Amino acid sequence: MKRLAILGSTGSIGQSTLSIVEQFPDRYQVAALAAGRNVDEALAQTVRWRPKIVSLATEELADQLATRLKEAGVTGIEVVHGTEGTVACSTLPDADFVVSAIVGVAGLEATHAAILAGKPVGLANKECMVAAGEILTAAAGKQNVPILPIDSEHNAVHQCLRVGAHSEVKTIWLTASGGPFRQLPLDQFASITPAQALKHPTWVMGRRITIDSASMLNKGLEVIEACRLFDVPPAQVRVIVHAQSTVHSLVEYVDGSILAQISVTDMRLPILYALAWPERPASTLTFDLGALRHLDFEPPDLERFPCLRLAFEAAEKGGSHCIALNAADEVAVEAFLEGRIPFMGIPRTIEQVLASTPEAHPATIAEVLAADREARKTAHALLP
Repeated sequence: MKRLAILGSTGSIGQSTLSIVEQFPDRYQVAALAAGRNVDEALAQTVRWRPKIVSLATEELADQLATRLKEAGVTGIEVVHGTEGTVACSTLPDADFVVSAIVGVAGLEATHAAILAGKPVGLANKECMVAAGEILTAAAGKQNVPILPIDSEHNAVHQCLRVGAHSEVKTIWLTASGGPFRQLPLDQFASITPAQALKHPTWVMGRRITIDSASMLNKGLEVIEACRLFDVPPAQVRVIVHAQSTVHSLVEYVDGSILAQISVTDMRLPILYALAWPERPASTLTFDLGALRHLDFEPPDLERFPCLRLAFEAAEKGGSHCIALNAADEVAVEAFLEGRIPFMGIPRTIEQVLASTPEAHPATIAEVLAADREARKTAHALLP
């Protein structure tokens, strides 16, 4: 029986993880939940799963949850809050495995603490690896615990890498759907609205990641994540647009063989893979081979998607530039969703922040967070 600490339990990955727990009650239990700001969903999850500890974003929200649990007659559950509360969830002695699914760098400290505590981590938070990948992978190596990717692309790469040695890998190919604007004429990009950008053609995701997919910044973050997770340089990672999204990623080996991972577009499959690794339990998440009538691949258009170019440039420099890339994007995406800047204002903001970012390689989580704050400050100053 594997006992889980789920960070970001009320988000899409967290809820999909809980559906896996429900499907495999003989394999998984819930030990801890970090639920953010959604008190209603946190209450429902706590009543259903009875974890030992639950964390909310603020003390006020934690008090609300504690009161409602008491009114519901649910006792014996510790309710905590803030970063300290999330760390308490991720390092709970009873937890055997941590699912890191808090969006942004908000989950970084808890993820790092989990690794230092010797917990295997299922990582659905690419921002942690982008901002502090060197620190996290070094800690995981020292503690001899795996970081198992839950993002569909990196999960696919992880599966393809199981059949060859690291020295035999020539290229990691990350597939991209191209988002909703893959074929939109460039002269219409200036009038893209948030409602249009939030209509992803393939996946159902959170708001920020959906906008990042539309700009292809998300794929750029994945390039950096792949470099850290699989210990390869940026030149060894390529992006290919694959609108059908049935091939989730590919690994090309030096002998010319290319291995592809194909499955349904359902995040429960990579979550189950990470939770069960190195096993493969039987599931109902089957793929209809009849859907493979044709597979299209094309190179990404860097004029249409300058965010991807900026991400490759940041990946080459590493350190503070990767931190700034993620921070500036998060600020710019929020401004776009609020109607404060146009869609193409996102790459413009990122490029300006990167241009003013000094080269540095933070060695601690505190230094990473300081660099993140500085980049956000710069980005906010650039906004209208």
